Parts: sequence; C-alpha cells; structure tokens
Amino acid sequence: MLDREKVAELGLNLQSVGQDLGAAVGGNFVNRFSIGGRSYKVVPQVLRAERMTPEQLQNIFVTGPEGKLVSLGTIATLHDRVTPRALNRFQQLNAVKLSGVAMRPLDEALGYLETEAAKILPKGYAIDYTGESPQLRTEGDKFLPAFLLAVVLIFLVLSAQFNSFRDPFVILAGSVPLGMFGALLMTFLKMPNPNIPFWTNGWTTTLNVYSQVGLVTLVGLVAKNGILIVEFANKLQESGKSKFEAAREAAVTRLRPVLMTSVATVCGHFPLTLVTGPGASARNSIGLVLVAGMAVGTAFTLFFVPAIYLLIARDHHAKAEEKVAPEPAIQDQLRPAV
Repeated sequence: MLDREKVAELGLNLQSVGQDLGAAVGGNFVNRFSIGGRSYKVVPQVLRAERMTPEQLQNIFVTGPEGKLVSLGTIATLHDRVTPRALNRFQQLNAVKLSGVAMRPLDEALGYLETEAAKILPKGYAIDYTGESPQLRTEGDKFLPAFLLAVVLIFLVLSAQFNSFRDPFVILAGSVPLGMFGALLMTFLKMPNPNIPFWTNGWTTTLNVYSQVGLVTLVGLVAKNGILIVEFANKLQESGKSKFEAAREAAVTRLRPVLMTSVATVCGHFPLTLVTGPGASARNSIGLVLVAGMAVGTAFTLFFVPAIYLLIARDHHAKAEEKVAPEPAIQDQLRPAV
C-alpha cells in the first residue's frame, strides 16, 4: 500500500511509480530487436529470484525527481488482505451468479426463488436472470392473453364459416381441451429427482416460453379435426339424415382424413423431439408439445366431438325437411265475369 503523503514529500508521481513497478514485475512486451537476422521480443523484468516473495518487492527502485532512484519500501508497506479473484458484474452492477436445474416447471421455480429472495436478501439487493428465465419473465405473463386471443379468433372465423355460434363451440370444446391435456401431460411426467433415471426423462419438458408457443399453435392444429367432422355432419343432416345418424356417419367417414392430417402433423414435428446440440431444449419443447397434443387430441376428438355435437349442435334435419316439403298450391279465386 502506497503512502500518499510520503510520495508527495519525495516529489514522486503515483502514475510514474505504477509504471515503474509494472515494468519491473509485469513482463509486458515493449519492443523487438534483431540479432543474426532473427527478431526477439524485449520484455523488461527483474530477475525471477528477486521477485519470489512479497518482501522482495520492497527492494525494487522507482524513478524519482531528477532521475534519482527511490526504494519502493520507502513509500510502500505490505498488508495481507483477502479479496475475490474477480469481481463479476451483471447489468453494470456487482453480482453473484447462481446456477441450478429446476426439478419443477421453470415458472414455478422462479416464483419460489423470488419469494425466498424477498425474505432473505438485505435491502438494496435484487435478482436478475440469464438464459430462458428473463424471456419467461418478460413474455411468460403474455401467454394467457395470447392463448385466449387465439381461441376467440378461431371461434369468430368458424362462426362466420358455419353461420352459427353452436358449431364452433362444438369444435373447440371437443378438441382443444383434449389437445391441451395431451400437451401438458409432457410437463408432468418428469421425475421429481432428475438424478433418478426413468424412461420419461427424454420425453418431458417444462412450461417455458417455447412450450407456450407450441400450445398456442396447437389450438389451430387440433381444431381442424373437429371442423372435418362437424362440417360433414351438417351436410348429412341437410341431406335428410337425423342428428344421431349424421354424427355417427361423419365420425366414421371422416376417420381417414382426420388420421391423415394428424399423422402428417405428428411426423412433421417428431424430428424436433430428437434434436441435440445448441438450442435443442427449445426445439424439443415445441416438438413434444405439438406431437403429444396432436396424438392425444386426435384419439379423443373422434369420440368427444360427435358426443358434444349430439348435445349442442343445431338440428339441421328439420330445416331440411321444411325445404323439401311442397308448397301449398295457390288456387286462383276469380269471380266469373258478368
């Protein structure tokens, strides 16, 4: 530690003292020289044997006024003190980084961390995140509005297509909840202890930003299965069949188109579940949500959509009979001419 008063009394400059000390022990490259056609670096530094202990530093001389040499022990003393090897900073603030693996959904883990930090940390301390966590905190709260907006938009579009509010409700009620159940199932199959090997470890994810994007996408994908069944059932009713016969025949006839589109969607997104390397967790989350949601949603849609259709959908059969019924003949009632 330099004694500033002694430095001033001897007419020294702190900058020059630091430069001399750095040149003596720092080993910095300052120039090159050539000997025999070869270039060598010039590294000014005291002998290694003279800088092995802290006490030997006091014997180093620095340049004083008028070129005189002053011993470093004259203006500096040695003190033992513990300091960190590096001062980590985050957002230009002193920071301590804590890393861990969440055994529960990431949103739940962050909520627990924030609650405990509010109890333990002194006043003036704050927590911040890196990786997926800041994105989840900034955009995770927007999932529910985005999900509801997607459902409302699909409902309005289907209402305009079917010219009814019942048929879109049948489609969404019979397909979307089941698809959501299958997708969210992948977030609850994870073992509580990640150190315990289990066959579901490679096929599970957390409720993060990427899986939420997959859930919003799944609403439109799984709804098309209900559209195929409801639209065909309405046409069968208009052709003269009862509601029960139309629902049963629509589920059987539309089985192949539903399976074709669902299998194509599942096969198209299945490679995302096998991705490895950088960014694999994000793509795995989207792939697992879409594959599981489409598979489970399709399996149950074939049974639930016809059942809900029988309970809620309009009866188009009576309306078709009114169109087919002959109009009463109009008899001219003309008075005989006088």
